[in-house]
Amino acid sequence: MRKIRELLRLRLDAGLSIRQISTKTSVGAIQKLLARADTLEITWPLPKDLDDGRLAAMFYPGSDPTSSVRYQQPDWATVHQELKRKGVTKQLLWEEYTAQYPNRCYSYSQYCDRFRHWQKQQKRSMRQIHKAGEVRRSPSHCLLVCCPMG
Repeated sequence: MRKIRELLRLRLDAGLSIRQISTKTSVGAIQKLLARADTLEITWPLPKDLDDGRLAAMFYPGSDPTSSVRYQQPDWATVHQELKRKGVTKQLLWEEYTAQYPNRCYSYSQYCDRFRHWQKQQKRSMRQIHKAGEVRRSPSHCLLVCCPMG
């Protein structure tokens, strides 16, 4: 959410409802932001010395509040490994990514598209480790014959 100040002005100063504010932002996102504003006891007008960076840091502590035209590229190898874990979805990883970089993150569709593009660039390989003498391969029929060891 890059327009925290404007959203707070529309709600606290102009008195608009959440539905009236939600022309470009989802109702749920606005509700979360306003609930956080109530928790922080923010009133309108905002103090003059409170710039957008500090305001974003109040709403998203521990994240990067700087706005930028460049997007933060996720570590796709880590995303790939995390998706192998039980219960982990792309949606969940994207939400963690947006919480970490709220002003420099891809939309969910772009996140998925770029992940798919990264996956296509990876080499497919199936590494098989064999101990000598455990399995004998017959080159003419490609059958595996197991030989009992000692």
